Amino acid sequence: MTVLEKYSVEDLQSVKGMPLLLEVALEGQRATHWAAEHAGQIDALLNANGAVMLRGLNIMSSKQFGQVLSTLFDAELLNYSYRSTPRTELKGNVYTATEYHPDEVIPQHNEHAYSNKWAMRLGLCCLLPPQAGGETPIADSREVFKRIPQEIREKFAAKKVKYVRNYGDIDLPWSEVFQTTDKREVEQYCFNNQLDFEWIGEHRLRTSQVNPAIARHPKTDEQVWFNQAHLFHVSSLGEETCAQLLSACGEDGLPRNAFYGDGEPLEPEVLDIIRAAYDDTTLYTPWQKGDLMLVDNMLFTHGRRPFSGDRKVLVGMAREYGW
Repeated sequence: MTVLEKYSVEDLQSVKGMPLLLEVALEGQRATHWAAEHAGQIDALLNANGAVMLRGLNIMSSKQFGQVLSTLFDAELLNYSYRSTPRTELKGNVYTATEYHPDEVIPQHNEHAYSNKWAMRLGLCCLLPPQAGGETPIADSREVFKRIPQEIREKFAAKKVKYVRNYGDIDLPWSEVFQTTDKREVEQYCFNNQLDFEWIGEHRLRTSQVNPAIARHPKTDEQVWFNQAHLFHVSSLGEETCAQLLSACGEDGLPRNAFYGDGEPLEPEVLDIIRAAYDDTTLYTPWQKGDLMLVDNMLFTHGRRPFSGDRKVLVGMAREYGW
């Protein structure tokens, strides 16, 4: 892992092709005013570099975070629909970061890459840095694509990825994922978003969806590795947990799993190569209070490192796009 390089706002025109840590001098301005003045520059920077951490805006609340983020993205923040992880919803479509146990690693991923719709812009803000760890590492989806051997890329390009989810006691219940208790609303969402679904018994639901594994960025026309095969596949949980789930649920009942689009199992050795490509391109920097990280969700992935102590990181998304 490499720590992000530091620059000042005056360097914006000269720094291209890399994510960076940008130190902001407000000089008496409100953060929202600074955001309004520099939104165009930040947007161009994200199109060119893919990610930036802003330090010095001194964001202190979820409300302020939402205002600054929507100003920088020049768009209303999106509702977190078709959920994959537990979060708490705050006002204005601002959410807490994934609420997994502090000991858990969240692997690199593009937000909603398992879906046919996703946010092009992602913002994360640290209101309370942990005592240790808890960084949000990022990885360049273009570099990940290049590091994956061509024969693997070609197979994924031809076959795509099939994502299978069983909603229930182990994974999130379908009522939380789809934010409704009405089965008809769930079915309508599935129809509208090319999700195959099956009700199992009275209360259980299984969905599956086939999506591309590789995409072209609409602004830069660069090819990116854009899927969550490595994260959805049961092997991402580790050998012991994987064995326990298979014993308890059977393959058809796993909370989530991934296959090639035609149903062929994903090879463990291929997934190891893909995970290594993410690991080899990861960047990070420790959070400081008030930091704001902005990510082009197709150009860069994000994750989370384990941490100790309290940690409060908020998330907002904007500019919906899809297949």
